[in-house]
Amino acid sequence: MKPTLLILAAGMGSRYGGLKQLDQMGPNGETILDYSVKYAAAAGYGKVVLVIRRSMEADFQEYILPRYKNVIPVEYVFQELDMLPAGFSVNPERVKPYGTAHAILVAKDAVKEPFTVINADDFYGKEPFQILGDYLRDVTANDPAAFAMVGYRLDKTLSENGTVSRGVCQVDDDGYLTIVKEMRKIARTANGIQNDEDGVVTPLTGVEPVSMNFWGFSPRFFDRLESMFAQFLKDNEGNIKAEFPIPDAVSAVMASGDAKVRVLPTKSEWFGVTYAEDRPMVVEKLKSVSS
Repeated sequence: MKPTLLILAAGMGSRYGGLKQLDQMGPNGETILDYSVKYAAAAGYGKVVLVIRRSMEADFQEYILPRYKNVIPVEYVFQELDMLPAGFSVNPERVKPYGTAHAILVAKDAVKEPFTVINADDFYGKEPFQILGDYLRDVTANDPAAFAMVGYRLDKTLSENGTVSRGVCQVDDDGYLTIVKEMRKIARTANGIQNDEDGVVTPLTGVEPVSMNFWGFSPRFFDRLESMFAQFLKDNEGNIKAEFPIPDAVSAVMASGDAKVRVLPTKSEWFGVTYAEDRPMVVEKLKSVSS
């Protein structure tokens, strides 16, 4: 069974100042998304499903989908604020999306096979697509409770232009994830790498494995997400900024004993464009990737 690549492309890009998913930063006009799709096709994935907003549809049909016509089958689904379980309604003051776990949930009807989840605006390198693709085919397809994630070193994932959010992970002696904690304001400082959130400073070594939203799941995950998302909405009624991120959902599934998450380490370089100031660095790095 060929795995599916689910790409989260509905982000608003508020810090970046524009739609990163369509920004052509490669030496031949490639978007970062182009590299991920190419690497997935080479690693034997069967199709790509993009999560976008309705307002993006025309641009994706015109500029993105034709690029992959002869590469790999591509579909897309929408993530919108009104995509809620029965009995819930959107707070009229809410603008922010519900988060990455909700983005996975909206793809339930389009994904029926083991699948990889990534961000559209992150460059992950070629190797991880093969590593996780093989795991999904060889392990998860036979054991729906066998989830996985690709782990990157924290110090290889920071921006020089501001704070970043990372899922910082702990791994047991057998290579399985035990804890994933979302830290939302990590940066290099004069005192080393730190997370400074709500006035609480947590020093970090830089060698911690982190999730860069490169996950592998079976379709079983969708069923758990439905119930967890409904509970999230109940718990955060009136909170227009609350988010439902993947690490929180994964932690809940692990705590229930419904799944184990294998951490697949990679030496591949990760980089992305969290801020507009990151763009020149990404453009320069993509030159060496393509050479």
